[in-house]
This record gives sequence, structure tokens and C-alpha cells, in this order.
Amino acid sequence: MNKIYYLASCDTCRKIIKSLPKNDLVFHDIKQDPITEAELEEMYKLSGSYEALFSKKAQLYKSMDLKNKSLTEADFKKYILEHYTFLSRPVFIIDGKIYIGNSQQNILQVMKALE
Repeated sequence: MNKIYYLASCDTCRKIIKSLPKNDLVFHDIKQDPITEAELEEMYKLSGSYEALFSKKAQLYKSMDLKNKSLTEADFKKYILEHYTFLSRPVFIIDGKIYIGNSQQNILQVMKALE
């Protein structure tokens, strides 16, 4: 099952979704329906790291002064499960591959995978 984890209130996510070719993605708004530990485990298995899934651009990251702390993989997992804003968005899982974040290169790979 191909899936996108996104935030409906995020302009960047909305813009990316609008630009996608016709697809069979299952849409998962992480604010309305928080990700489960099992879903995060699946992302972890595909990405190999919780840090890769973690957004260091999140407001909470700055306000909690996390950049001055030495975070472990367990910390990244805990924060992502505690608050949706810590998941780097959007996250696509397409045909068993994971695409994390909104970089232009990443979105181009997603477009290719959806063709």
C-alpha cells in the first residue's frame, strides 16, 4: 500500500500533493490521525534511522533548545511520537521505498515512482 504522511495545514505539503500525478496513495494527515509506533517502525525500517525522519526545522526543536542537546535515536523516536511537528514532511512510502521531506530532488523521485 502506497502512502503519504503529511500535514493538511502545511502549505508546502498541499502544494506538493497538488502537483502529484494521478496516484493510488493513501493520505494520512498526521495532525488529525497521529502516527502510531508501528507506522514509525515501518518508516524506520525503510530509512534506517529515526534522525532521518526527524525535522530539525520544527519550531518546537528551536523552542525546546534541542539543537544544543545530544539526541540519540531513542530521543528522535520519542519526540516524533510525542508531537507530529517533529516528523519531516511529507513522508512517502511507495512500492516499499521511503521518500522523506520536501527537497526538490526528493519530490522528483516521488514523481518518477508514481508514474
